[in-house]
Amino acid sequence: MASSLARVFSRGFHVSARRRALTQFNMPAMSPTMTEGGIASWKIKEGGTFSTGDVLLEIETDKATIDVEAQDDGILAKIANDGSKGVPVGAVIAIIGEEGDDIAGADELAKKASSQSPPPEKKEVESPKSDPTPKSEPAPPSKEPKKDIPTGDRIFASPIAKKIALEQGIPLSKVKGTGPSGRIIRVDVEKYQTAPKSTTTSTTTQPPSAELPDYVDTPVSSMRRTIGSRLTQSKQELPHYYMTVDVNMDKVMKLREVFNKTLVEKDKSSKLSVNDFIVKAVACALADVPEANSAWLGEVIRTYKNSDISVAVATPSGLITPIIKNAGAKGLATISAETKALAKKARDGKLAPSEYQGGTFTISNLGMFGIDHFTAIINPPQSCILAVGSTQAKLVPAPEEERGFKTVQVMNVTLSSDHRTVDGAVGARWLAAFKGYLENPLTFML
Repeated sequence: MASSLARVFSRGFHVSARRRALTQFNMPAMSPTMTEGGIASWKIKEGGTFSTGDVLLEIETDKATIDVEAQDDGILAKIANDGSKGVPVGAVIAIIGEEGDDIAGADELAKKASSQSPPPEKKEVESPKSDPTPKSEPAPPSKEPKKDIPTGDRIFASPIAKKIALEQGIPLSKVKGTGPSGRIIRVDVEKYQTAPKSTTTSTTTQPPSAELPDYVDTPVSSMRRTIGSRLTQSKQELPHYYMTVDVNMDKVMKLREVFNKTLVEKDKSSKLSVNDFIVKAVACALADVPEANSAWLGEVIRTYKNSDISVAVATPSGLITPIIKNAGAKGLATISAETKALAKKARDGKLAPSEYQGGTFTISNLGMFGIDHFTAIINPPQSCILAVGSTQAKLVPAPEEERGFKTVQVMNVTLSSDHRTVDGAVGARWLAAFKGYLENPLTFML
């Protein structure tokens, strides 16, 4: 009651300063490593009201699309950024206020915010100009100081201008900036694009043999860019080595069939997959060989006590690895239910950062696509990743059989290890433990 009365009185004194009540809403950081994001969509229309807990907008990070909820009641006075990608964290994306506020000044506040966004860099531009004391001596540079940037000096441009120039292959050193203190802005890059196009088209029409075949350019998403940089770094910096074994899956297939008959009677959607057995076997093997459940951190090698298993899931925008946390302490049915729920959220782009960051070991399974063997790239700072192929029928020697051979279901797996943390003997022990659990799956229950 007291807080509501205080709010009423504060609103009363607030009448004379309506315009100043409007506040900036900045691009939030959805994870500790996030530097920029995209605005997928606004869920509240401009001028609309919202309450605590309402979803204001959806933000695209490099891994998922995350809902941003309102922390208080208010009104969305002005949307300053609608549907853009590569928006820096902290940039103004909207102007918000409280019900009853005069929102007429929202447009002006949004314009001021956008014009004030580059002040730190503005100071940097002025500092190099103040260094050269003989300002009065050179008369010609005063005519066009923007062109007078010597080679190797820093070029000041807005983030969107840099992005467009990078995508279109435009050298920023040749673009004339019309922004504050010669800063290159979006319009400058777009003007530069349209100007040389006519000359390039005329030159390309001269030699018909130089014409390129039909193609489609797809913009690189933030998720695809992150995947590319991380895997390139992993392949270049981590000393990978690989070990492969064949696993007899006969007992797993029989046990799975028995379990599924029982589970289907209760719930038709709760069938166990082969991958559920693999996750459980990986966790059990990590408990037996904890050296494989480790990470290289530069000065120390960290060995984890719990097995948080990252499971690679293919999505329309790229690969993501949701985590089955503490898989060793969970049963097959729980692992199956969690895997299905996380895979659905991954494909819908609804994973929270805590659901895909921080795994200790990764499984990449391409067996469902008929791939019998492949090698996978380690997901740093983890030490190992297991590449799982398809299960196929193979003939093996069997002296006890009348024919001298028999047919068994065999699955091929390859372990990629970081030699800085996992030596060959350790990797071999882990593979032997993993194979033992799958070839005798009843040991899961012990």
